[in-house]
Amino acid sequence: MGIADTYSRGRKIAIERPGVLLVALVAVVLVADLARQFSTGDVQVHDIGSLVWDGLMRGLVIGLAGIGLSMTYSILNFANFSHGDYITAGAFSGWATTYLIAGLARPNADLGSLLLVGAGGSVFGGALGIGVLGTPLAVVLGLVIAGAFTIVLSLGVDRFIYKPIRDEDGITLLITSIGVAFALRYLMQFVFGSDVRGTTAQPPQIGPYLWDGQVFISAHDIALVVVAGGLMLGVHVLLQTTKLGKAMRAMADNEDLARITGIPTERVVRSVWIIGGGLTGVAGYMFVLWKGTLGFNDGWLLLLLIFAAVILGGIGSIYGAIAGGLVIGLTASLSVIWIPSAFARAAAFLVMIVILLVKPQGIFAGRSTA
Repeated sequence: MGIADTYSRGRKIAIERPGVLLVALVAVVLVADLARQFSTGDVQVHDIGSLVWDGLMRGLVIGLAGIGLSMTYSILNFANFSHGDYITAGAFSGWATTYLIAGLARPNADLGSLLLVGAGGSVFGGALGIGVLGTPLAVVLGLVIAGAFTIVLSLGVDRFIYKPIRDEDGITLLITSIGVAFALRYLMQFVFGSDVRGTTAQPPQIGPYLWDGQVFISAHDIALVVVAGGLMLGVHVLLQTTKLGKAMRAMADNEDLARITGIPTERVVRSVWIIGGGLTGVAGYMFVLWKGTLGFNDGWLLLLLIFAAVILGGIGSIYGAIAGGLVIGLTASLSVIWIPSAFARAAAFLVMIVILLVKPQGIFAGRSTA
């Protein structure tokens, strides 16, 4: 290709797809500024390593929770705004179990305070020594209960609220889901209180250490990687190799055709809530285990980033939700190199917009549920 052809192609891209040019320009500016910060010593290599690791952990939570939201959209065709409060409900149910199991070993344990996850500062997770290595049984049982409770909750909400209006337009379901979200959120605030409480003891730092020992990996980081990675792999196997997975993909492509061909669509819908609810509850529990604090609006704050990840990855794509979650998580963490941390969420949404300018349908456009 000659110089004239290269120039002509570049001019065509600039005119027809200015978003590509914008992305390239932003990337050049950011790389140049990062090089400047390296040269002045404002940023070290281990700083980048710490932020990348933090972003990956955050991205795993967002991606895991995003699978359920993406599945709901691809099968039921509505954006479920109560999804964030399913995350919080799973977290509270799981941590109530963990507190109870860890606290029963202590004399004169106050069962009410334990079940309310130390509301009002009555019990502290650090004092109970809660952690993956300190109280493994309590953590495992809490994780299981978080997933199971969220499954029951999502099935109940679908049975009594969403199912009667499932044939209505998407706006009706969307508005209804917002009402469900507010109801759940303030019910949890009423029961558990509005205070943000610490939930775990300081997790021990374990190997491997990265960048000359200056980027640390904790036991809770490893637990998050194992749980999230294992569940994501399980979803992949389910979608690609099982009869249920094939039925879900068929229903996502064309619900009417799936029904005509004999696929039990109601059973598929129920399975979507079970799988999506379980993953969402686990994501909520692991998010709290990783960050070490719990509040009644954690899921709502996380929901906006989950929506950004699902849209970025391609609405309806499971793999897109995972990839989008990693991109959003890394962006939210790495953006503090250039902007104050208070604007990290805004940076994540800005990256979503910029990437969609280049690929409007998302990273995994056109690949429903798989």
